[in-house]
Amino acid sequence: MMQRILPWLIFILFVILTGTALLFIIDDFSNSIINTPETILPKKETVSLILVGDIMLDRGVELIIESQGKGDYNFPFLKIADYLKEADVLFGNLENVISDKGVKVGSIYSFRAEPEAVKGLVFAGFDVLSLANNHAFDYGRAALEDTFLRLKETGISCVGAGLDQEEAFSLLIKEIKDIKIGFLAYTNLGPEVWRAGNQNSGIAWINIEDFSRVEEDIKRAKKEVDILIVSLHAGEEYKKAPSQFQIDFAKMAIDSGADLIIGHHSHVIQPNEKYKDGWIFYSLGNFIFDQDFSEETMKGLLLKVIIEDDQIKEVIPVNIQINDFFQSEI
Repeated sequence: MMQRILPWLIFILFVILTGTALLFIIDDFSNSIINTPETILPKKETVSLILVGDIMLDRGVELIIESQGKGDYNFPFLKIADYLKEADVLFGNLENVISDKGVKVGSIYSFRAEPEAVKGLVFAGFDVLSLANNHAFDYGRAALEDTFLRLKETGISCVGAGLDQEEAFSLLIKEIKDIKIGFLAYTNLGPEVWRAGNQNSGIAWINIEDFSRVEEDIKRAKKEVDILIVSLHAGEEYKKAPSQFQIDFAKMAIDSGADLIIGHHSHVIQPNEKYKDGWIFYSLGNFIFDQDFSEETMKGLLLKVIIEDDQIKEVIPVNIQINDFFQSEI
């Protein structure tokens, strides 16, 4: 009896062992395919930007730096520098020249910070500063050109101003983790003679008649970068609503390919909106300023922008408060 059963038992055992081994081989083969470099999903690259409003390091701010900060231009940024340094790129609007050159040619509201002021901007971590604003010529062309040089020597890039028209209106690109982020900056404030020319320095001054040119600049710029940010210094001071020029410009810029529009000059926060595939923040208000005559001018917005896989994933507005020593705090 056993002689008849034994061959069958051996055969069954062989089938079981062979099947088990085959399953291990298939499982191992499957794992090897799943885990090959070609089938592993690429890790998403994330880049963070921080964008802030108006920065002014003269007048009352300078007095506080001397009296409370013992002459240290890091003082205005001490309360917020650690947060700012978390960003891959930090952008702001500089409302004063940094120079010991030039002669005051502006109004009583003319700003020129000491050359040492650049140290504070470096300490805070600024990578890009717009100079396209109504204070660029407060101390004439010599001071403006000196500002370019002092910022560039520290590694801070300027946008919206330059030694000639090409530089002033040109696209600035920052490449982080293979993501190209572009910046353009414009203003329509001040006289037209401030506009940079073929053979003279100046700022990226525009009016509504220049919109067709700006459209082409933005379309061309968008082809060169993954994310395009456009800064506009315009509107009316202390007005909580944007002007029609601000609205028309922002929507034109988004229609032309810009991803995010940020505004300056009103010194107070203005509304923001999602328009088509882009974001518009009409005014970020003040960031470092000495306008302690109202609650609104002692507040501002900081934007934290998260970019993932060549797209803006999130735009996070963060409220900031300027304290009695003109330091920005979250």
